[in-house]
Amino acid sequence: MNYRKKLAIAAIAILLSLGGIRVVTAQGKTLIIYSGRNENLIGPVIDKARQELGLDIEVRYGDTAELAIALLEEGRNSRADLFFAQDAGALGAMAQARRTMPIPQPVLTQVDPRFRSRNGQWMGISGRARVLDYNTRLVQRNQLPKNVWELTDPKWRGKIGWAPTNGSFQSFVTAMRSTAGDDRTLEWLRAMKDNGTIVYPNNSSILEALGRGEVHLGLTNNYYLSRFTSENANFPVAHHYMSGDIGSMINVAGVAIMDTTDQKGDAEKFIEYLLTPESQQYFAQQTSEYPLISGVEPPAKQIPISQINPPNIDLSNLADLAGTMSLLEEAGVL
Repeated sequence: MNYRKKLAIAAIAILLSLGGIRVVTAQGKTLIIYSGRNENLIGPVIDKARQELGLDIEVRYGDTAELAIALLEEGRNSRADLFFAQDAGALGAMAQARRTMPIPQPVLTQVDPRFRSRNGQWMGISGRARVLDYNTRLVQRNQLPKNVWELTDPKWRGKIGWAPTNGSFQSFVTAMRSTAGDDRTLEWLRAMKDNGTIVYPNNSSILEALGRGEVHLGLTNNYYLSRFTSENANFPVAHHYMSGDIGSMINVAGVAIMDTTDQKGDAEKFIEYLLTPESQQYFAQQTSEYPLISGVEPPAKQIPISQINPPNIDLSNLADLAGTMSLLEEAGVL
């Protein structure tokens, strides 16, 4: 089975929770962006880029995996100049399919090598940490597990929430495969299922369940909790970072210049705009993601990446989404 077909199968299985693809168009000559990032999150930055860079920008919004499939299917007929993906796996898939162009070195070097393609084919714009969130009324800090492998302990039976159809969870599983191997990852997935881990449709649902006390622990991303604490300062959930463990990996939302672009210069200008202190502060303050350039403070009430001590993962190895989907299906969690 060729790579395109594998990726298509993987994408079909992913829950498309954003309600399909939608297009927002500006007048005149356009820089065309395929964005797997939600318009509510990235729209304000794009609007400012239009004004400050004097660019006309057309955005095609949709689920990251859905857009990746669209780009592969469109091939050389695609109108896309830039792909703004929700995770490194989709960007890696585009690079692996040779659909991307190198980003200039002066732009790349603004971001730590951990958060960009080793071949310069894509780069992170903002970071998101995997976390184990917990209900502070039900779990004491000294009871928290040190790593994800401890989550299969019978004492957590029926007390953990996860979202197997979620793209960020699938990237986490892909990272686990790259560090622990397929056999151990499959064993862990099956053990989690057998331990009564409760399935939710997305990360927000996990946080809601944690707040209700429906589960004690939840595998999610760092930026969701702030959305709940901003509405309720007493929301009884906190982050737990498992130092050095795959459960505290750092993934990125990032960009790649597509090989179909006829506006490479404008695409590079837009990427540079996303890396300005103003834009990076927006991600930290408004979406609670980690800025990836130096000199910008991390999101409020969250520890910096340097204190998380994430495992050393080559994000370029997260491209095998199809293999992860197959493993999830074999484990019986999809």
